Amino acid sequence: MSAIKVLVVDDSITMRALFSSALERSSELVVIGAAANADEAREMIADMRPDVVTLDIEMPGMNGIDFLEEIMTTKPMPVVMLSTLTQKGAEVTLKALELGAVDCFPKPTKATPDEFAKISGKLCKLVATAAKSKVKKYDPEAAAAAAAKAAEAQETLNAAKPYKWNGSIVALSASTGGGPAVMELLASWPANCPPTIVLQQLEEGLAAPFAARLNDAIVPDVKIAEDGMMLQPGCVYVLSAPDKHGLVDRWPGGAIRLVARDPVNGVRPSADLLLTTVAKAARDKAVGVILSGAGTDGAAGMGAVKQLGGLTLCQDKESAMVFEASAAAIAKGAVSAQLSLSELAKAILARCEERDLAA
Repeated sequence: MSAIKVLVVDDSITMRALFSSALERSSELVVIGAAANADEAREMIADMRPDVVTLDIEMPGMNGIDFLEEIMTTKPMPVVMLSTLTQKGAEVTLKALELGAVDCFPKPTKATPDEFAKISGKLCKLVATAAKSKVKKYDPEAAAAAAAKAAEAQETLNAAKPYKWNGSIVALSASTGGGPAVMELLASWPANCPPTIVLQQLEEGLAAPFAARLNDAIVPDVKIAEDGMMLQPGCVYVLSAPDKHGLVDRWPGGAIRLVARDPVNGVRPSADLLLTTVAKAARDKAVGVILSGAGTDGAAGMGAVKQLGGLTLCQDKESAMVFEASAAAIAKGAVSAQLSLSELAKAILARCEERDLAA
């Protein structure tokens, strides 16, 4: 199998050298070039045809966000954003993900070989995953139309017959490519939605702005998960504390518990731990869902949900940017159905709705 070709784009000669060195620690990757700005990168992409581009957000001339939009609206390809802004400029980072970046990776705080050696493994894994991702062309007009449709759907939901919750609980897991999928899926959630826990793997500092943006986009109340927070209908809980796992202690009348334990499957919080506790507490009232994401975390947890009578669903391969996590759960026989985001929403809400037997 041929090596994955990577183009590094950064205005700093030091950063270009350090990122190139870090990426070439992997036998899967080969850095075929390094560009200092968008103009150089544009020519190198045309001539060298890289499989993945790593792109700095802050650059002179055309900045990384504008160049990303150019790439995704003309000839879309896998892009991983690399910048200190992934830690403090959260709005810019979330914009990059909306435009179609596979993920955003924070630069080390110190530009030294030792610091880059520490992050090399995680960076290389992300870039290799990005090369296998399914990116889509960004259409500004379609995005605006989708936003208008979502706003209209919110008005319809507000005016519709109240949703009758049947006591079920929903746990969603998403990582690479999952942020936009979460937004799209939950756009149809009614005001009295089932308690929904969103385990979204995000870099530190992004949970609050992600939750705020989600809160603006959907009808239910969005909260950042805190230890001891009671799970209630009409609420979506964003679980993204990088130093703690999230568990559900009991059901019904349960609460989120945040516990400090070692990473599971190399990640924290772990979808396996969350889903397993939801399965044990809620049994046939549990709904487990895997959206776009990398790795195998969540597969065992989905197995527990299915074994104890709950519903297990995943985003289908056609719509998921990264299908790896779903594929791992499918391989274990832990998924009842693979569905598009619109069909996922319908299936989840139908499972969690009280049926009027007299109708």
